[in-house]
Amino acid sequence: MDIWFVVMELVLLLGGAFMMGALAQRLGQSPIIGYLLAGTIVGPLLFNTTLVNQASELGVALLLFSIGLEFSFKQLMKMGRMAFGGGTLQVILTILTVSLITVNMFDLPRALTLGAIVAMSSTTVVLRLLVDRVEIDSVKGRTCLAILLLQDIAIVPLVLMVSFFTPAAAEINIGLHILKVILSVIGLAVVFYLLLYHLAPALMSEAKLFANRELTVLLSITVGFGAAWAAHKLHISPALGAFVAGMLLGESPFATQIRSDIGSMRIIMVTLFFASVGMQAKPIWFIKHLHWVAFVSISVLILKTAIIYIVGRLFRLENRQALATGITLSQIGEFSFVLAATARRGGVLPADIVDLIVSVIIVLMLVTPYLIANADAMTERLLTLIFRKRPLTASTSPSGKAQQANRVLVVGLGPAGRQVVQTLVAQRLEPVIIDINPKSREYARQQGLHLHLGDAGQEEILIHAGLLDVCMVVVTIPDPHAAVRIVEMIRRLRPHVPIAARCRYNRHVANLQGAGADIVVDEEVTMGNMLSRQIIAYLMNGSSAVAACRLGGQTLESITEKRS
Repeated sequence: MDIWFVVMELVLLLGGAFMMGALAQRLGQSPIIGYLLAGTIVGPLLFNTTLVNQASELGVALLLFSIGLEFSFKQLMKMGRMAFGGGTLQVILTILTVSLITVNMFDLPRALTLGAIVAMSSTTVVLRLLVDRVEIDSVKGRTCLAILLLQDIAIVPLVLMVSFFTPAAAEINIGLHILKVILSVIGLAVVFYLLLYHLAPALMSEAKLFANRELTVLLSITVGFGAAWAAHKLHISPALGAFVAGMLLGESPFATQIRSDIGSMRIIMVTLFFASVGMQAKPIWFIKHLHWVAFVSISVLILKTAIIYIVGRLFRLENRQALATGITLSQIGEFSFVLAATARRGGVLPADIVDLIVSVIIVLMLVTPYLIANADAMTERLLTLIFRKRPLTASTSPSGKAQQANRVLVVGLGPAGRQVVQTLVAQRLEPVIIDINPKSREYARQQGLHLHLGDAGQEEILIHAGLLDVCMVVVTIPDPHAAVRIVEMIRRLRPHVPIAARCRYNRHVANLQGAGADIVVDEEVTMGNMLSRQIIAYLMNGSSAVAACRLGGQTLESITEKRS
């Protein structure tokens, strides 16, 4: 095949991804939706079936390599119980539940494969949307990140599991097959470890060589494509080989520089992957089997939401946070496609089932932005429906006490909340605190503070904490969307109580003011003012004034005259 013809096809595919991605962004959607549609529309017009399958396999490997680069065991350790406990339990419960449901329709290997496919959520889509919506630091965002990080690890043993179910593996001794796969992975890891931790550092030991950004980019490209090719030659999943190489590269001495330098390459990897997923779609098959696609999609959304909600509650999340997390992670995503591609290539799943899975993946990725944007509102409606909660009003106080002039309700006991509490105590005011983090209980006990452990987004928690008896409320949580919701609720329950709120980003100031906050502290503006004052104070004191004056085109004498 003419190489220039292949280049033309790739240019047209990436160009189509750009056009559709820009259109999706203009319509307020994630560009990933545009990449999927570009693959669906443009892909079949450019590539034949063989090339489509090869492109999708390469796209999967490239995506797993880029995810491996971002993966960090240190970050996973920081997530603690929710990552290791909650994430593991979510994967296991989902696999077991789906397997029990489908084992009567398929044999056990296929049922387990389907369970593994459903267990995976979309790391790329979810994290990108949470960051765009400034929700990554919220309780829901941190919980989603912990579970997704565990899923990143789980994909490795799950790909191995699916590869063991292939007919070729069944024809040989399963023990020998497992040993062969494990030895192949270990061999790859050893080779890349020696390359990245010994050979490459030795070659680039000079500062000039390491500072050459071209060399670090070439190293990462060589490792990514080389790992995928080597894994393919060893008859194991290219995606698995690329992921292992990405993790090793991400922990290597070059990790920081490489993450900075290959941003453009990572964009191409992600774009090609989602375009390759779209290329797998069959529009005519989709229309003919629309009822099955809709049924399976809705079933997956309900099942995963319920399982993640149960896991969240077991790990002491409040009802709202657990349910909102479940809705956010209810889709199946790129890792599901990795497993489906492995199962298709190994003959574990028939073509019709793979077509159904690909269609469901695309549908769920398309609806994920809407689910995340409306997760909190959907949570409120569902909990109201399930528990038939009646709204509380401020007409009566459960405690029966009169309002106390020295009590201040503080929502959130992070660094900002602790500073507020210390100031209140110093002024002989009595802080009453609401915080959702169980770890805050120990700090409050040590400081002799009155803490209510719960979600301040619930009316019952606010009332129980004594909202009706306080003279002021201070909202210090960093999540702007949760802060707006809490301020609105407080304003409805106590129309005249003064409310002060922390605003992490300038663009959310108007939202908090509109919700009813009397005082809004804009972190970005406040930080700019403090930084400016300290810069001027530093420049105007000591020997640094001389250098600063020269850079500014002034003389030391003119500065001295101004001071006098």
